[in-house]
Amino acid sequence: MAKFKVVVTDPGYKSYAGEKRILAEAGAELAGPVVWKDPCQLFEGCKGAHGLLVRQAPIDQALIESLTDLKVIVRYGIGVDNVDLQAATDRGVVVANVLGYCVEEVSDQALALIMACARKLVDHDKRVRAGEWDIGPKDPVFRMTGKTFGLVGYGSIPRRLHEKIGGWRFKVLVHDPYLKPEAAKAAGVTLVDLDTLLKESDYVSVHAPSNKETFHMIDARRLGLMKPTAVLVNTARGPVIDEAALAEALKKGRPASAGLDVYEKEPLPADSPLRKIPNVVLTDHAGWYSEESIQELQDETAKAAAAVLKGERPKSCVNPKVYEKLKK
Repeated sequence: MAKFKVVVTDPGYKSYAGEKRILAEAGAELAGPVVWKDPCQLFEGCKGAHGLLVRQAPIDQALIESLTDLKVIVRYGIGVDNVDLQAATDRGVVVANVLGYCVEEVSDQALALIMACARKLVDHDKRVRAGEWDIGPKDPVFRMTGKTFGLVGYGSIPRRLHEKIGGWRFKVLVHDPYLKPEAAKAAGVTLVDLDTLLKESDYVSVHAPSNKETFHMIDARRLGLMKPTAVLVNTARGPVIDEAALAEALKKGRPASAGLDVYEKEPLPADSPLRKIPNVVLTDHAGWYSEESIQELQDETAKAAAAVLKGERPKSCVNPKVYEKLKK
């Protein structure tokens, strides 16, 4: 009989065969996925869990405190903003995520959105289908080569994007409070404050996490700093950009256009003004997706949970202070 119970807190994948196999090797059985519409159903589905594998479910203090045997929470992905880290740490519960996952996919998505905006591909597709031709002179686009490219954040995804844009001979600006000057120099980027990056960049790609410091970091004032020909792309987290302010800025044509894969509320509400603005390209938080990335994500999530259940440290622990508490 299995020693541990690990619960998938919400559905989302075709098969969980990989998780079952990996967890079985650690003496754990997999339960779920839990189909829930309210907290009561989620609480009921997670009863007796030693581990939780989480996608979008809210793992709050009340749920964590109700699970007396809980040892580990692993997020299917990078961001853990739906997990109460303090509550988990206080209870001695390890919270892990999957770093390095979907680096290729999200950097591809950012580049695709930049290209779609810069070359006005979506708009031209609609107009050609409607019978227009010779659109360019009436709605000009500009050469990309040699322009200035701004990266907000310089983790693994923007670093990979930087590699992919090498052929354009961009001047690359980076805003990242954690990037040391010597590391920036070695990477061939110029470290600047956010205002300078937004003022000088022709293309801006956002890769900042969602937290108290980054909430609405790009607001109405900062959007007003951007060039009227600039492109702004966000494949990170929706709350980093003030969405209402962005909608107004796009209506005024500053920046010229935006490409968004993430939003403050998801799915994007039916009444969002962004749906009616022609100079924005919208995708459905799909940057993470490829068939290869899904399998990689599922396997690495299960491996992180299995490691903790076996008394080992996972590859990426989001709340490392928990180990200090566990020693007491």
